[in-house]
Order: sequence, then C-alpha cells, then structure tokens
Amino acid sequence: MCGIAGLVLKQGCDHKLPVRTILEQMRHRGPDDHGFLAYSKGITVLGRDWDTPETNPEVVFLHRRLSILDLSETGWQPMGTRDGRYFITFNGEIYNYVELRAELGRLGYEFRSQSDTEVLLTAYAAWGTNALRRLVGMFAFAILDTVRRVVFLARDFFGIKPLYYTVSKDSFAFASELKPLLEFGADRRVNADRLFEYLRFGLCDYGSETLLSNVFQLASASYMEIPLDGSFKTHPEFYWKPNVCSRNDISFDEASNQLRDIFLKSVRLHLRSDVAVGSALSGGIDSSSIVMAVRHLEPKQEIHTFSYIADDATLTEERWVDIVGSAGHACVHKMRPTAEELLADFDHLTYALDWPTGGTSLYAQYCVFRAARDAGIKVMLDGQGADEILAGYRFFLAARLASLIRQRRWGDAGEFLQKATHWPGMDKKTLIFTASDYLLPTRAQVPLRRLIGKELAPAWLNRSWFRRRGVSPHAFRYSAQEPEVLKESLRRHLTDSLPNLLRYEDRNSMSFSVESRVPFLIPELVDFVLSLPEEYLVAPDGTSKAVFRQAMRGIVPDAILDRRDKIGFATPERKWLSALNSWVFQVLERDVAREIPVFDSAAIKREWECIEKGRRPLTEYVWRCLNVIQWTERFAVQYV
Repeated sequence: MCGIAGLVLKQGCDHKLPVRTILEQMRHRGPDDHGFLAYSKGITVLGRDWDTPETNPEVVFLHRRLSILDLSETGWQPMGTRDGRYFITFNGEIYNYVELRAELGRLGYEFRSQSDTEVLLTAYAAWGTNALRRLVGMFAFAILDTVRRVVFLARDFFGIKPLYYTVSKDSFAFASELKPLLEFGADRRVNADRLFEYLRFGLCDYGSETLLSNVFQLASASYMEIPLDGSFKTHPEFYWKPNVCSRNDISFDEASNQLRDIFLKSVRLHLRSDVAVGSALSGGIDSSSIVMAVRHLEPKQEIHTFSYIADDATLTEERWVDIVGSAGHACVHKMRPTAEELLADFDHLTYALDWPTGGTSLYAQYCVFRAARDAGIKVMLDGQGADEILAGYRFFLAARLASLIRQRRWGDAGEFLQKATHWPGMDKKTLIFTASDYLLPTRAQVPLRRLIGKELAPAWLNRSWFRRRGVSPHAFRYSAQEPEVLKESLRRHLTDSLPNLLRYEDRNSMSFSVESRVPFLIPELVDFVLSLPEEYLVAPDGTSKAVFRQAMRGIVPDAILDRRDKIGFATPERKWLSALNSWVFQVLERDVAREIPVFDSAAIKREWECIEKGRRPLTEYVWRCLNVIQWTERFAVQYV
C-alpha cells in the first residue's frame, strides 16, 4: 500500500517538477520509504534524492512506500525488470501473488524479492493486459514500457485504490490523490454536473469525472495507455464488468455453502501480511463476519478490533460489538468521538479526503483508523462493499418489490409489501414510492418527487447557474429496464455509489498510514452473488442478505445474524451540529460562502435555523454546503 504519482511530458517541454513537494505531500501514504524514476531517450535514472536530470525527462514516476509485504530493500519502488524494459510504480496489494509467482516460476521467470510488486510487474511482462483478470487484490499502478514507449495505467476491479489524472497539451499527470495533481498545475474549475449531484445526492466519485472539470479518475476495472510519441488523448478500456446473470440450478442451501467457501477463501487471502492485521468492527453482519471468519481460520491468532461507539442510545451498537468481541476472543478497542473533537479535526479531515464528504459518519471512520495507527496496527480488514452486493440497504427492499411488479407476480408483490414493511425504518408509503423510482421513466420522477416533498432542485440551489452550464435537475436513481430490478440496482450501486465509500475508506485509512482491505470485493464472490436468484438476497419476508446470513451460521453468533435493525457508522449528526451551532453559522457567513455562486448561503442559514429550532428535520444539505465552502477555500476552487 503506497502513494504514487507521475508525469509524461512532450519532448522538449519545460514543465514544473515539484518532486520533493509531492513526495512530502504523500508521506502519509507511505512513511517507510520513497523513490523516483526519471526516463528520457533510453536513459533511466532511479533514486531517492531528486536532482533534476540535465535533460528534461519524458517520464517521471514517484513512489511513497508503506511496507506490508517484503519489508526489505528488495521491495523498493519504482521497480524494474532485469532486462530494463519495464518499470512500475504501484499502490495496493496482490493477495494471490504467491500462486501467481509459482505459475510464473514454472514459465521460467526468476525473482529477486518476496514482494507482490515484482510478481505484478512480471505478470504484466508475461501476459500483458491479460494479467489483470488473473489478479486478486486492490491496485492502481503505472508501468513504463521502454520498448513500446508507452505508459500503461490500470485500476482494480472495484476502484478500491484511487488513480486520478489530468491532461494538457504538453503533459499527462497522474496521482493517488488530488493534491499532487494541483501541484502539477491541474485546472481548478468546478464540474457543474458533478457539483449538482454532490449537493443533491452526496455523490461525486464514480465513472471518470470528478468535481473538477479537468481532473479525471481511471474508472474501476479499466486501463489505458499513454504513448510517449503522440497525443495524450485518453482511451480507457474495461477489462471486467460485474456479471449480472441468473441461475436457477442451485438450491438455497447449496448457494449458502458455496458462498461460505468463497468468502472464507477471500478472508484467508486478505490475511497475507508481514505486519500485524486488525479489523474494523461495527457490530453489523458484515464486519462481524470478517472478525469471526478470522477466528474460524486462525484459532490462535491475536485479533484486535476497532469500533466506533455512538454517544446516543438510538445509534449505539456497543452491545453487538461486545457480543462479537467475546465470541471472537478479540482485543476490542472502542472510540467515542465528540462534537468538539470533530471540530478540532475538521480541517485535517476535509483536506485528507480531497473532495467534499457525504456526512459526519466519515469522522467516525477517521477515528477508527487513527486508533488502529495508535495501537500499532498497520493493516485493517473492513466490510465495505457487502451492502452493495448482498442488498443490505433498506431501499433494496423497494428494488425487490419493483422486480416482482415488473415480472407481474402480483400475489408475491402484495405479500412482500405486507411483510417487508414490518422491518424497522420501512413503511408502505416509502416502499411504494421508492419502488416507483425504479419503474417509472426518469422524466416522471421530477413531478413524483415534488408530490412527496423531495424536490430535485431545492430552493437554496442557484438553478440559473446550473442551467447556464447545461445542468438541469435530474434523478440519480435511474429507472431499471431489466425484469430483475434488484440485481440491476446492485450493479449500478457497485459502479456508481460504492466508489464514494471506497474513497472515504482509502483516504481515512491512509491519513494514518494504515492499509484497509475489503474481503467482500473480489470478482469471484461478486459474480457468484449476482448470479443467484433475487429471493436468495432479499427473502420473501424482506430479510436482507438472506443467503449470506445462512452461509455464516455456525461461525457468527446467531444474535448478530438475526439482527433486524441496521445502523452502521451512524453518528448523532443533529446533536453534533447543534453543539457546534456557532461554528456552523461562522462557516456560512465566511466571505467565500457568499462568493460561491451555486447556492444561497443565506437560505442555507435560514434552513439551519429552522432545523435548530425543531421546525424542520435535519437534512444532509447543511453538511454538504459546509463541506463545499471548506473545500473551495482550501483548494482554491474556481466557479467560472
């Protein structure tokens, strides 16, 4: 796990090369070591202390190392092949590197290190782009091919590891985070379409676009080549997509047994490390399953878990954390952050995350990874992604209802509507209206949302500013055309919503030099789950994750598997912001807040006053606007 950055330059181009600044900027991603590569006209220079070569380089690779596998000098990067043809700068882990190394060894390849980096580089040399589908891991990397004179970039199947880039007439720059690209001179103008989607839906990280108009990200499961001789036009290609299919040749019990085997195999692979491994534990089904799977696989291993405990009786999951901690014989670490601590850390939190965030729950996650760092844990396992593939969120009940309606299974739909609304947080009106989102054409969602008081463009938004830039109010939940609406919705969330959560995971963990691993996110497990009948995921009585709950019987305490509520890292946001009332007004009254043309800060203040006085329920909009103000000020964002 590391931080990477790089630059491809037109020959003769004199470009600012703030190498030392960027290496220092990325120190948190890799405090253990660093290195650079400078390449020009067949000459490659590798080193730690940057001295600009006499001639302007065509390619620069930068690397910060967090040593997890092969802690020795032989794992240093940028790394090259023996013949000097290929060089790599790599962020991530390849969990099946042991098996790939053995296979490559049988083909005659020799290795100098015990690192997964060398295995990845050799796999690319042996198999080219075909190597990507053979990987089990999380990765973002760049490889220089000095013979073909191209830089090859790739990102893992789900976008667990980040890879941003910006393009100009004379250069192509890439990095693990936004900040190095700004050092390379990236344009700071805002992307109006993505800004609308963030303010309205809290999303900004999916596909290739970002909140800045000329900063992009390589989409998950894609790669591209940048020629050293030619234009820097980017043409990403996908090497994998979630396989949404249906199979009816497997019983529920067979499916649960097979899912258990795949999950345990994934957890075993994710435990490969030369440093201590811990686990995030919320007390929910996903994180509890990881902790108990580790105990099942490694009966004698010391397990450290890290949990956020809410200071709110309606949100706390301490009871469930204690059940798992006791059953797993774990050393349980508990964090109880306060509003005052959030305020003290707010500046660093928003800076570390690069982009505005969706809610205060991200601070709870931030505190968990800080506690892991303080306890000397360098690798953490986390349950991210399970809800998106196993239909864990409440709104997936509506998608299942929409499937039954689309398939004209009226009796099953009526029975499901009756039973599913017995689950906490769900009622018939919400279920029916949300199901209609999946069934009605997208254009029909605007009047429907107006009818239930959920305008797509709230009054505090400057609609004319967005309209002048070609952005009109639009829904994010697009209507599904497939008969299996639930599985189509799962596929969309994997590609559209999950990347936001993975960005938070990456930045929060790497802020404290901790590697976070997500065992649910391997293609084998995802493809298997998406092949199952929908009723295996959401049962006829509305039970979510039905097949996975069954798969973990005998490993995870029944009390956890039988939970009907869902809390996650929910924070007392209303309570926290109320405690910080004066600070909220202070931010909304900053000069920069009044200068941001996309919303009316005075209207947001009035909205907050109504919320504070109990006249209106808390919405996400106040937090999002606070974030946009902070982000604009910190990164000098331009609204032109």
